[in-house]
Amino acid sequence: MNDFERSLPMMLYRTLDAVMPGFRRIFAEFDLTEQQWRVLRVLWEQDAQPLLYLSQTTLISPPSLVGIVDRLERDGLVSRVRSTTDRRVVNIYLTPQGQALEEQVTPRVTEAYAKIEPQLGQKQWHNMYQALDTLVAKGR
Repeated sequence: MNDFERSLPMMLYRTLDAVMPGFRRIFAEFDLTEQQWRVLRVLWEQDAQPLLYLSQTTLISPPSLVGIVDRLERDGLVSRVRSTTDRRVVNIYLTPQGQALEEQVTPRVTEAYAKIEPQLGQKQWHNMYQALDTLVAKGR
């Protein structure tokens, strides 16, 4: 077994501690939490998603997600619409304000990535993503 400092969980936690402050500053500029960002990020890629899909994709538990969506809705960024074919399903849609926010936030996040990637170089950056994808795929 690796030393505690070199254990995979600790290495991943330290990596998050190294890269997340820059992203957190961006989210704070737009009064977003990390969890709100994750929900919006999914919806910016494909709007109108059921709560269950958002939970699975963002890795946020359904009870927590309800509160996050409540706050996004309160802030005018998303709306809820119950499915007409299955009343148990609630779809989350971006509002025009939520769509407009993407144009403000995305360039700032792209800048953050542009500062991180050169620290590894393009090849290591690609290899890191590939290795993480493999771990996730094999862990399922």
